[in-house]
Amino acid sequence: MVQHRSILEVADNSGAKSLMVIHVFPGSKRKYGFLGDVLTCIVKDANPNGSVKVKELVKAVLVRAKKEYRRKDGSYIRFSDNAAVIIDNMKDKNPRSTRIFGPVAREIKDKGFPKIASMAVEVL
Repeated sequence: MVQHRSILEVADNSGAKSLMVIHVFPGSKRKYGFLGDVLTCIVKDANPNGSVKVKELVKAVLVRAKKEYRRKDGSYIRFSDNAAVIIDNMKDKNPRSTRIFGPVAREIKDKGFPKIASMAVEVL
């Protein structure tokens, strides 16, 4: 669960290192983002020769969250960090990178991001 001004790690090789959340989709009244939600973020730190630059406005998908998330079968899943993957736009839902680092939640595939799930090392 992330909210406005949360700092996220980047789980891909796009060149960004950390992101700050400025909006949670869909809607304007939504306070929190959960696994698989699309976020608008600002790049706070980046590699100098990456494809993403500092202060750039990007769309990202939350793939790991510290706050536990309850699944339909009654089980819970939680991770040790908050991490996101940068995407091109909300219509195509394609990642801007070529590799995904670390595990991702199964909810990513269920919410319409099969390419992110297939590129991930592990889907939990």
